[in-house]
Formats: sequence, C-alpha cells, structure tokens
Amino acid sequence: MRVLAVETSTLAGGVALLDGERLVGEYLLDVRATHSERLMPTVDRVLADAGWKPAELDGLAVAVGPGSFTGLRIGLSAVKGLALALAIPIAAVPTLDAMAAGLPFAGLPVCPVIDARKGELYASLYRWDGRGMAREWDYLALSPDALSARLTEPVIVMGDAAAAVGSPHARPAPPHRRVPSPAAVGVLGLARLAAGHTVTATDLVPIYLRPSEAELKSRAVALH
Repeated sequence: MRVLAVETSTLAGGVALLDGERLVGEYLLDVRATHSERLMPTVDRVLADAGWKPAELDGLAVAVGPGSFTGLRIGLSAVKGLALALAIPIAAVPTLDAMAAGLPFAGLPVCPVIDARKGELYASLYRWDGRGMAREWDYLALSPDALSARLTEPVIVMGDAAAAVGSPHARPAPPHRRVPSPAAVGVLGLARLAAGHTVTATDLVPIYLRPSEAELKSRAVALH
C-alpha cells in the first residue's frame, strides 16, 4: 500500500511516503514559513523524487492534532482535497500518538508535549506495552506546572515545548526526536488503513482541546 503522510501540527511540518513498511521518503522543515506556502510544493517534490504519480497512491494519513489551529486546518484541507480528487481513503492520526510512536521500546514512559500557547501545553503519557506505545492519559491542555505535578517518575519528554516542563523527573529526548514525524504519522496511518479504520473527507476533523482564538473572539462579539 502506497501512502502519503502529512504532518502540520506544529512549525516542524512535513510529508512522508511509505510503500508498505518501507519508508520511501520524508521531508521535514522546522521553520516559520507557513504551511500554506510550503505544503503542496513539498508534496509535489517528494512524489517527484520518488518517481510516483498522485494516482498511484492508495491512501492518505494525516496528523489531526492537538496542535496549531492554523496548521491543522491547512493540512486537513490539503488531505481532503487529495482524497476527493484521487478517491482514496484517509487515516486520521492523533499527533501525540504519532510522536510517542517515534520512541518504541522505551524503558521509561514517554510524554509528548506541544506548545498550546496562552501558557498551556498539549500533552499525554505513553508506555511501551510490548506491542506499541499505549496511551495512559487523555489528550490534555494544561499549564506547565500542572503537567510537572503529574510526573511522579522519570519520564522522557519530547516535543517543541519539552523545555517548559520543569519537573525533576523530565528526561528530554534528543533533538531529532523532539519534533513530530511525518513518517510516524505514516506508520500509524498505514496500520489504520490496513485495518479499515478510515474516515471520509467529509468526516475528517481535527482534535481541538479548546476553542481557537477566532472562536473566542466570535463568542466575545456575540456576547456584546
């Protein structure tokens, strides 16, 4: 199964191609250029480098958050358009799940942490159970202090906000494991596609743990 994976949850966005269990290519760029500027050119580039045509894709995988409101909307919109144009299924992959999947076999629990802005973090906790990274917490939006208070044993922290976790139990992952991986989104997406756990373009929605800034402003206007 040939799969295109898209990750736009944070600034470190990118795409990956998988042919079954073989990672064909991955493009990751952690810069402040917006995903609207670089996502589709990146998709075109990785397909061209692999010698694939869009019509040869069998499925799509996309990170659905939590993460940047704007980034997620851009990524999901692009995937919806591709799915409709190519008539192929979509696998929706939670961003924190994909991040934790990048550290399989870890002897310590793993806590992916994403900057949620407004003094909060998105986070969850995972532990290797012999088959995969099993999630032990809900997807949370909480303050750095609240997250630190939850860590009662040594934990590997990863993600763009790992440095904000002040707990003495925090063990920062190396730099190359701190950003979301399009390839990890693809690996989890491939398993979902193979199992038939797919969504249509109409049903594809992001995981939002709180209202966006635009929604908050809209509510404020409505109240006045």
